[in-house]
Amino acid sequence: MPEPPAFSAAQNLRVLFTREQIQARVHELGRQIREDLNGESVVLIGVLKGAAIFLADLARAIHVDCTFDFVAVSSYKSGTESSGAVQLIKDLTEPIEDSHIIIVEDILDTGITLSFLRSHFEHHQPRSIRIAALLDKPSRRLQPIHADYIGFSIPNEFVIGYGMDYAERYRNLPDIRLLESASK
Repeated sequence: MPEPPAFSAAQNLRVLFTREQIQARVHELGRQIREDLNGESVVLIGVLKGAAIFLADLARAIHVDCTFDFVAVSSYKSGTESSGAVQLIKDLTEPIEDSHIIIVEDILDTGITLSFLRSHFEHHQPRSIRIAALLDKPSRRLQPIHADYIGFSIPNEFVIGYGMDYAERYRNLPDIRLLESASK
């Protein structure tokens, strides 16, 4: 069966990280998290939609008791440009008071979204808040925030695959690719 045109077109885009590189790094992050938690349970909070695949793989790699929850936020006025204002579209469904939480995000970019979420979750009084970002673009940072766990640091390039999209496309690519025609 032939691949759909959109998926076939993406195959011509330059691979930044292969599925094997991603999985090796996710397993290393899982080991770091497991050591930091010292056997205690954790709530992984995925930022929809981009972090869903990363969260699933990370959860399998940490080997501690964990639960999941998800939030959805919006800060984009177009496919690639942030408006700077964060809107909470979907909040947590379970309480996180006195829990260790890890906010799981696909890309730490300007820091606006993660700064908003960290502040929002602090009001719920968790025991600890950590951030795991698959990708970090430090050159774009507008808010002084950092991730406790970073998969890869990348230059200011637009990426797709492994949950990340362009206009809701390409999330299902198993690796991370550069979308060179998109604005940064």
